Amino acid sequence: MIGNAREFGEMIARARKALGITQRDLALAINSGERFIVDLEAGKPTAQLGKALAAAKAVGIRLDDVGNRRDRDMEVPAS
Repeated sequence: MIGNAREFGEMIARARKALGITQRDLALAINSGERFIVDLEAGKPTAQLGKALAAAKAVGIRLDDVGNRRDRDMEVPAS
């Protein structure tokens, strides 16, 4: 289970890297700036939930993954 912004950011970073895309690529995919992705992956608390959820969706993470994931080594869903 994801308990805080840092853990959510780590989950995003692992999924992004597993897909082989850069932070810039992810930012472009969700129509955001690269700085947002850098801050998100670093665990910076943010009020921009919409962008955070768009980033999660872009790397294949569903909300039920966030609520039910118990292990730290996430398997990335096939795209």
